[in-house]
Amino acid sequence: MNASVCKVQWADTELHLLPEYAIWWPTAKTLFIADLHLGKAATYRALGQPVPAGTTQENLARLTTLISRHAPTQIVFLGDFLHAATSRTPELLASLDEWRTHHCACEMTLVRGNHDSRAGDPPARLRITVVDEPYLVGPFAFCHHPQLHATHFVLGGHVHPVCRLSGRGRDSMRVPCFVAQARQAILPAFGEFTGGWMVRSGPEQRLYPVGGGVVWCLPAGD
Repeated sequence: MNASVCKVQWADTELHLLPEYAIWWPTAKTLFIADLHLGKAATYRALGQPVPAGTTQENLARLTTLISRHAPTQIVFLGDFLHAATSRTPELLASLDEWRTHHCACEMTLVRGNHDSRAGDPPARLRITVVDEPYLVGPFAFCHHPQLHATHFVLGGHVHPVCRLSGRGRDSMRVPCFVAQARQAILPAFGEFTGGWMVRSGPEQRLYPVGGGVVWCLPAGD
């Protein structure tokens, strides 16, 4: 296995935490992506904020790289596929149409998140099955909001977790991370320009930072 990947056992199932802020379930040939937030930059630009263009193409290019590398039969988006109703620009929808055409053999499922309720479901022509949380498959409950499930291990998103790594002296840096507890795990946001919520490790919470193209597990309490 690639040394940049962190292999974990959650719900007695092997999963790979990827430095591209995604999870790969090898036996099911499924990729998990949380918080894509397509069109967020365009929404801010429509409000007069001078934010950079091109994030949609960057996000779709990163997805294409993952698909090429892993050849998934399915991708599950754990909520917030589109950022807002104003994200549905002709340019963004045209980019999505072209991208989906290139990956027509891959099944795709979206678990609705809070932004999806405002942005609306993806156009039907994209052939993305849309479901509400929790979406149960095998030992997992696929959700957008972090939560506990009575019988299944939860994979979710929503909070865009990041953690702070400290070096010598006052040196520190903030990086995205995966968060794992006994019965749930939270993915970092996949989308560019999404911000983050600071989290800390503890006796019942392990962090898996992503930096320099590598995922690793922080010792408990770091």
